[in-house]
Amino acid sequence: MSRQQAAGSGQQGVGAHSSPPSLERAGQRTTGVARISAAFARAKAEGRAAFIPYITVGHPDRETVAAVVPALVAAGADIIELGVPFSDPLADGPVVQRSTQAALVNGVTLDICFDAVRNLRNAGVTAPIVFLGYANPIVQKGEEAFAALCARAGVDGVIVADLPPEEAGDLRAACDRHGIAVIAMLAPTSTEKRIAQVAELATGFVYCVGLTGVTGPRDALATDLSGYLARVRATVSIPIAVGFGISRPEHVASVGAMADGVIVGSALVQRLDDLPPTERASGAADFVRWLIGEGRRTED
Repeated sequence: MSRQQAAGSGQQGVGAHSSPPSLERAGQRTTGVARISAAFARAKAEGRAAFIPYITVGHPDRETVAAVVPALVAAGADIIELGVPFSDPLADGPVVQRSTQAALVNGVTLDICFDAVRNLRNAGVTAPIVFLGYANPIVQKGEEAFAALCARAGVDGVIVADLPPEEAGDLRAACDRHGIAVIAMLAPTSTEKRIAQVAELATGFVYCVGLTGVTGPRDALATDLSGYLARVRATVSIPIAVGFGISRPEHVASVGAMADGVIVGSALVQRLDDLPPTERASGAADFVRWLIGEGRRTED
């Protein structure tokens, strides 16, 4: 079956099959919120969930982002999630914690993360890019300065793992002024009140943590995922993407049938650790194709 036939048949798949939206339209800079929305809309029109891989800036070395991100997009990524290294990554499991520690040892700072995105844009990467990080570096920079730097570098959205909705007003206001999406997180334990708060705060999409605990590959997904996502959809009107624990093609397919986006982090970070430097780009691309099923479509 061709990709066009798959999109038209209503079958649920995952991964980009067309060029990402342009950063410029009619001579004006399209906002990050609009680019993220367009990526989800394109995936939905093609009958699939958006595929969102995560890597840490500066891991395994500072050259990896420039080499790997274009390969991820070419392999089928719709949106790229870049981890901003932080010394106390509370939401992350051992794989991502090791990656952030390596990045810090490699001297990566928030400013270097902005440089990495700017270099990707200059190299022609137009897929939406979102940062995943923690509040402390943002507060040190200042919310307004941070949002302005995001817009200037080409960052489309931000996920702040330790920033509750009650304390996110200043960041949301600053990001609104610069067209940057604020992507809030929910967990299976989130109450109806918290879901309503996130629905009010979030722009771009909502990141639904697929299980309780920290990041890391799992053998199986949570058994109550469908009910949890149904609760979120009852209140949230923007796309929802699921992450944490997704590491195999069957996980991607299962989550892709329930959510608007599928996020893969620790499994890809571990894959980069296992690859020699000269094979990281091609190996990461092969891993993405395996996850979204492209490698098994021999009839195309």
